[in-house]
Amino acid sequence: MTKPQVLQSQPVHLARRPNFKPSNPNFSSGPCAKRPGWSPDVLAAALLGRSHRSKAGKARIAEVVDRTRAVLGVPDDHRIAIVPASDTGAFEMALWTLLGPRGVDLLAWESFGHTWITDVVKQLKLKDVREHTAPYGQLPDLSQVSPARDVVFTWNGTTSGVRVPDGNWISADRKGLTLCDATSAAFAMDLPWDKLDATTYSWQKVLGGEAQHGILILSPRAVERLESYTPPWPLPKLFRLTKGGRLQEPIFQGETINTPSMLCVEDALDGLKWAEQIGGRSVLARRTQANAAVIAAWVANSSWADFLAEDPRTRSTTSVCLKIVDPWFRALDPAEQFETGRAMAGMLERDGVAYDIAAHRDAPPGLRIWCGATVETADVEALLPWLDWAWDQTRAERSAR
Repeated sequence: MTKPQVLQSQPVHLARRPNFKPSNPNFSSGPCAKRPGWSPDVLAAALLGRSHRSKAGKARIAEVVDRTRAVLGVPDDHRIAIVPASDTGAFEMALWTLLGPRGVDLLAWESFGHTWITDVVKQLKLKDVREHTAPYGQLPDLSQVSPARDVVFTWNGTTSGVRVPDGNWISADRKGLTLCDATSAAFAMDLPWDKLDATTYSWQKVLGGEAQHGILILSPRAVERLESYTPPWPLPKLFRLTKGGRLQEPIFQGETINTPSMLCVEDALDGLKWAEQIGGRSVLARRTQANAAVIAAWVANSSWADFLAEDPRTRSTTSVCLKIVDPWFRALDPAEQFETGRAMAGMLERDGVAYDIAAHRDAPPGLRIWCGATVETADVEALLPWLDWAWDQTRAERSAR
């Protein structure tokens, strides 16, 4: 575990200014912190200037798929593909190719879930849809999901810090498919593969990989849907997973639809090898949980901050979202609240303490701290006194206006 670095100077007029900074100030929720010990040297063997369709290129991509299966524990009968456009591209590929033959239950409790509702209702224009929504900090009533219908949901709401507690609400003998956006849950939370039919995530989250590539994981039930159903809308080349009514198996064997970055492929391999070296997904989850637990202990004693997620059972351990509950703050109008939260985050960024921790623009004003496995617990511990300091400073400065 890395030790926080000692500050060289401490302005005397800030009595509460902490003595230590996090060694790594990268707490962004995406792209996320690189693994401990990462340097550009790990990319030295990248197949730059080589075709991704060369024997060596396909082998490298297939290795990513194989190591992904091993670390995540994906069953052998599930297909794994590397697809373009990050998690967004992967999930839209699932929506546009799988939905249509059944009614759809759409779950949303934060911005990305509402994005998928927009895709299904306004772009695909499906008629038999039911929207189950909840405000930031809460989950919809999962018992309302019908096993006879397809269901679209995020496992972990990255912008709200609210996740589904488990897969028990998904019927084992369901008739519909489950389409799961798992981008900030994969490698940090237990994903029940027997309950998930189309699962997506991106490299830049829990393993800290580079952006623009997505992963699509399909169950046998999803493959059956693909081979028995043709959507009535046009599909761009990037979304075409079948040919002549059959799954294009090479896509799931290292032959990507379009050209991937071999530099990003090498970086993804490095992250997967690191995950294996430290003990696999159980250790990744424990590291994440330890980080979130540090924040939970701090919140329990905070006079001004609380979790945005109301129920501890549905509280994210990766994208930890905090709201400000101080009475002075709550008396501000919404625009002033937004500016206050941004001012706090900006103060910490200027001091090189924490980068990119303001709440998502669509979420209630506050802070969002990434606690995934690549973040060191010592850095989270070092960050927390700075949150108190930034709050005191921001409130004093804005109160004086």
